[in-house]
Amino acid sequence: MNLNNLILELKKININLTPSQIEALIKYKEMLQEYNQKFNLTALITDEDIYLKHFYDSLTLSKAVNLNSNLNLLDIGSGAGFPGLVLKIVFPNLNITLLDANNKKIMFLNAVIEKLNLTNIKCLNMRAENLPSLYKESFDLITSRAVSRLAVLLELAIPYLKINGYFLPMKSNIKDELEEAKSSLNKLNSTLEDVIEFNLPFENSYRTILKIKKNAKTPEIYPRSYDKIIKRPL
Repeated sequence: MNLNNLILELKKININLTPSQIEALIKYKEMLQEYNQKFNLTALITDEDIYLKHFYDSLTLSKAVNLNSNLNLLDIGSGAGFPGLVLKIVFPNLNITLLDANNKKIMFLNAVIEKLNLTNIKCLNMRAENLPSLYKESFDLITSRAVSRLAVLLELAIPYLKINGYFLPMKSNIKDELEEAKSSLNKLNSTLEDVIEFNLPFENSYRTILKIKKNAKTPEIYPRSYDKIIKRPL
């Protein structure tokens, strides 16, 4: 996918990039390629892969929810900024928190934010289970892309969602994970509302976005320490 393809394919999902957004995405791509030589941020580094598998793929989150409102969004395991930083460029109304435990990736994210003069976006260099309690029940939306198995992700994400907020994990094949996550959904007072399935254009990779609603307050004991989450998922 080249830049023109990106613009055209996004129009098909009702995203119309402005000239300033196109310029920002180009700068972001160039910084990713430059910093990747030092920090090894991603294995997918060609123009074609960045436009398709990072930028376009990140923006497919708009298939699950309306992103045009002033919502607080947490991106768990943001890495080099996917999907959170891409979402901020294209949906500037969002108030976004990028979370990642890798300090070099956080340094890169802050550099891009500064270069593009983005506002209402911040980076936190920590693990999700170590987020301060002030963040509990504070986000309208939480997402993550290809971070961990669903049963683990649920305990890391749901405690920080507002009641009636949505957790939107972005995955490839999810069917085997859904079955093992049923107990976690129940214990965390959440329900699976929708499974959005589609294929990326051009190379046809399969993608899934889950739409998980938080129905009631999360018990205070969650999230547990990471070793307990891994050893004994809910």
